[in-house]
Amino acid sequence: MKKKLLNKIIENKEKKIEFAIITNLKNGESCIFEKNTPLDKNFEKYKDKIFSQFNKKNNGIIEGTEIFVETYIRPIKIIIVGAVHIAQYLVDFAKNLNFEILIIDPRGYFASKKRFPKVKIINKWPKEAFNEITTDQNTALIALTHDPKIDDPALQHAIKNNFFYIGALGSKKTHSNRCDRLKKNGFTNEQIIKIYGPIGIKLGGRSAPEIALSIMAQLVSVVYKK
Repeated sequence: MKKKLLNKIIENKEKKIEFAIITNLKNGESCIFEKNTPLDKNFEKYKDKIFSQFNKKNNGIIEGTEIFVETYIRPIKIIIVGAVHIAQYLVDFAKNLNFEILIIDPRGYFASKKRFPKVKIINKWPKEAFNEITTDQNTALIALTHDPKIDDPALQHAIKNNFFYIGALGSKKTHSNRCDRLKKNGFTNEQIIKIYGPIGIKLGGRSAPEIALSIMAQLVSVVYKK
């Protein structure tokens, strides 16, 4: 691999830019592919297939060719609002899935380093916490507190900033009340319907780890639909 190409790979990883390394296995030629940038002319005729492979976040040889695509996807940022018991299991799952985790909870006795080692914690109310966080459409929000004073501002921020996944814990009645509050704050049905509530895939489990698993399963399924 050429030094210039290697340096670009290192730079993209440090900047958390999504890209793919495209290699012709027949002659060893390689290039870097990024969304919305011109593709190397040597791979131009495979552009549509490369783009499809990249969008599906797949690695492997494009069928019927000698072209190998290796994708490097920017880590998904998951913001967990509420350092409750379920959050501990969510963190364990997320770490093994290469997600970037952050916890917001103004209640320091819940959100502590002892309970969440090696995880970034912001012990502030969501409105203050989001001033310290860079978010984009590659960010997910999981609201777990059941407390409107904590969950609602976080949900509003996520909706306004087009988070790709927004989920909130609670019963159907709790979620209905939540939706009513959002409507009173000027949010439309089209915006509110983006919230997964009650959160998680219906697996039938009720324990904290089972609920965490259902949430993570739903989140992963949405990741691959992006």
